[in-house]
Amino acid sequence: MFTRFRWLALSILVLIGGCATAPTPPVIPPPPVSPVTPPIPAPPPGAVLKPADWAQLPGWGENDALAAWPAFLASCGPLKKQALWTAVCEAASKQTPQDDAAARAFFERWLLPHQLSTTDGTDTGLVTGYYEPLLFGSRTPTSRYRFPLYAVPDDMLIIDLASLYPDLKNYRLRGRVVGNRVLPYYNRAEIEAGRAPLTGKELLWVDDVVDLFFLQIQGSGRVQLESGEVVRMGYADQNGHPYISIGKKLVEMGELSVDQASMQGIKQWGIRNPEKLPTLLNNNASYVFFRELPPSPNGPPGALGVPLTGGRSLAVDPRAVTLGSPVYLATTFPNSAQPLNRLMLAQDTGGAIKGVVRADFFWGFGEAAGKQAGAMRQQGKMWVLLPKAP
Repeated sequence: MFTRFRWLALSILVLIGGCATAPTPPVIPPPPVSPVTPPIPAPPPGAVLKPADWAQLPGWGENDALAAWPAFLASCGPLKKQALWTAVCEAASKQTPQDDAAARAFFERWLLPHQLSTTDGTDTGLVTGYYEPLLFGSRTPTSRYRFPLYAVPDDMLIIDLASLYPDLKNYRLRGRVVGNRVLPYYNRAEIEAGRAPLTGKELLWVDDVVDLFFLQIQGSGRVQLESGEVVRMGYADQNGHPYISIGKKLVEMGELSVDQASMQGIKQWGIRNPEKLPTLLNNNASYVFFRELPPSPNGPPGALGVPLTGGRSLAVDPRAVTLGSPVYLATTFPNSAQPLNRLMLAQDTGGAIKGVVRADFFWGFGEAAGKQAGAMRQQGKMWVLLPKAP
């Protein structure tokens, strides 16, 4: 059995190349102030975490830190299981800050900011946006509702090779067995052509193929049925192929300028060019599968396993930022020079969110959030807030 598994693991290595969020004094005495921090998880190659002063964080003294408190407590659910965060989260659970000054005082007593940069000194990177969209659909296909949302296919292998190859601990490979060979799982074009065995895996059908495409990019959303029922859909898995930006592709083709390549701009291009749309969408070989979520008044669950909070949750590269960590983001509002300096929580990941100084800002649910998310492509700086030494 082990020999067969090693053969399977070795065979799947060929897939790696192509697949792949008046001060109240704390009740608990804080730890002593120290410039030394405990060991922190190793960042990805090329990443540097440099200790910084609070004064270096743009707008920190005026920041509405209290608004981030509920999201911080949500992050503490998973974080408190890590020795590094246990004392901080226990202290937070006993606090009820009444204003921004009190919330800032807690963070300053217990945490130290560390600026993210690369080894070559680059401390500025791309900040994009995402949101939870609303689609319109049906539980049965009709002439209007023709585009299916699929559950995870039964024939897709999901393999973690970390136990055999520790260097591959960040890879979860997807593939399929054909005879005695392991091949990459079907790409978007092959799935759309009906080559994948997905009959019976349909969860819902929606009325707009572009909205479905962007639902896959966002990772979660809501679908309103004709009965008025609203069904929540969440990310279940992905086919293993890398994400390719169709906005970037349209710019390369000369179809859109850089400032036009927003979500809204891409949708308008699709309306004007319906015959070219399938080929454009198939440029992104990545395909996302879904699961139906129970009704909830909260935001959709992120990769950390806690509900995302609009305006406070951030998707990051988890190799650079430990999921759950508070992150201070200094960027600007979409299509604007207006500062957007905000305490966020790293609660999600994304196929396109790769790199040291790289983030995806969760704007929340609905059309207004979608406009902000679709237009956001700003430059920004990031500071990770880490516990002080005991």
